[in-house]
Amino acid sequence: MLTIRPMTDADGDAVLAIYQAGIDTGNATFETAAPPWQEFDTRRMREHRFVAEGGTGQVLGWVACIPFSWRHAYRGVVEHAVYIHPEARGQGVGIALMRQLIASTEAGGIWTLQSGVFPENTASLALHRAAGFRQIGVRERVGCLDGVWRDVVLVERRSTIAGLS
Repeated sequence: MLTIRPMTDADGDAVLAIYQAGIDTGNATFETAAPPWQEFDTRRMREHRFVAEGGTGQVLGWVACIPFSWRHAYRGVVEHAVYIHPEARGQGVGIALMRQLIASTEAGGIWTLQSGVFPENTASLALHRAAGFRQIGVRERVGCLDGVWRDVVLVERRSTIAGLS
């Protein structure tokens, strides 16, 4: 049984371990280490961050947002990240988290969810397509990770209900 619920401070160790596991793949982010919980907690929007919990209470994945910009014109645009425990990948955890995030952000007046995904992260690109995201472009050689310049595929999902009237 899978439960999607708001992320709490008690989830910090599990969330950061899952984040680090994603970082360790080399295909999830330009980050090289998960930050301390206080930094992670402070930067992500509390109203739009969730964990997936398995029947045993284990955190199997998480999704969270940060504001795209502090400028008022972009108040309805957020960047998100979704990470799944290595042993829970391919089991529907990601799509369940994305559905909750979409519901939460639409209810909160967010009109655009966006993210940047390494082209090699085919599982994340497939998850985003399944959740209604579209590819809007590729930023070529936008950052360097471990001495290698990497491209990032930009994906977005525009709300059909929030803020676009």
